[in-house]
Amino acid sequence: MFQSAAVDRAAVEALISRARRDVDQGVLPACQLALAHNGDIVVDETFGAPTDGRFVAFSVTKALVGALAWQLIGEGLIGDQTRVADVVPDFAGNGKEAVTVEHLLTHTAGFPRAPMRPEEGADRQARVARMATWRLDWPPGSQTEYHATSAYWALVEVIDQVTGADFRTLFSERIAGPLGLSTLSLGTTSTDGVVPIQAVGDAGDGATLGDHVKETGEQFLLRFNEPAVLAAGVPGAGGVGRAADIALFYQSLLHNKQGLWRDDVLTDATSNVRNTLIDPLFKVAANRTLGLVVAGDDEHSIVRGFGRGNSARAFGAQGVGGQIAWADPATGLSFCYLTNGLDADVVGSFTRSAKIAGLAARCAS
Repeated sequence: MFQSAAVDRAAVEALISRARRDVDQGVLPACQLALAHNGDIVVDETFGAPTDGRFVAFSVTKALVGALAWQLIGEGLIGDQTRVADVVPDFAGNGKEAVTVEHLLTHTAGFPRAPMRPEEGADRQARVARMATWRLDWPPGSQTEYHATSAYWALVEVIDQVTGADFRTLFSERIAGPLGLSTLSLGTTSTDGVVPIQAVGDAGDGATLGDHVKETGEQFLLRFNEPAVLAAGVPGAGGVGRAADIALFYQSLLHNKQGLWRDDVLTDATSNVRNTLIDPLFKVAANRTLGLVVAGDDEHSIVRGFGRGNSARAFGAQGVGGQIAWADPATGLSFCYLTNGLDADVVGSFTRSAKIAGLAARCAS
């Protein structure tokens, strides 16, 4: 689907052609992309899967959970400096008393590899018991390293405690529902319509899945084909939806027409870079806000998953396999690209993500 009013037709055709090529050539089993502007979807394409297929959004999910936290901050139920242990006393063990909500959302909490099986995380009692055993690799706030799932399990426990509800239900009621995104959810109890994840490719000389942390490894990620893991709604990786859903979610971050967030909190979350520590994986400043990454003007935006056409103010999040979602205040565009292919060549998947993001960014008319 392509509506040309807000975008450049030639640029859109180049974007669609590039995404289709990976599926036609067998590089990826399927992919889905969507571009939105002024609250409307202007491009919606799926290759290698049914057009209404939903994809596991992996780390793109983190922005969805962050959006719940922003609401609670705006309501005064939590603050960026709220200590997790003050809300979840059992969390405090092994020196974790100082960990705050800001540390969780900026990947500076100090326990990037702390384990949590999805089935454990889905059980509140087991979740808290597991978090009580976690230990710090370094003092909170002193370093940054990608917390693939651990920090967000702690975050949703805080959310569940202060609201007395389940984070998955809260997301549907507080965000997906008001935005009219009925096919976007944190986890799902049905695998119907969810495009199965497949491992593809050869690592070659590049980094492989799992080189960074276990939770980005192929064996773990393929478990998202299992009903119990999908139902868990892993808060750092288990969102399920269409690319169009996520592109429209990012439109709401640009415009907030439904008033879902307090304006100052939303501005902070989408623009205030709190973490400029050097990311050990990418060797550049992390540029993290409370839950998002900002492209930045330091000539390293491509490393952060943005394209050459994005402005320095663009914000978003990457996901494994080359998934990407962003919004750009300079153009009003938002974009999402999802795939069910777990490319063993991590470097290649990041390169593909940057190229596709760049083509999307050039679609502004």
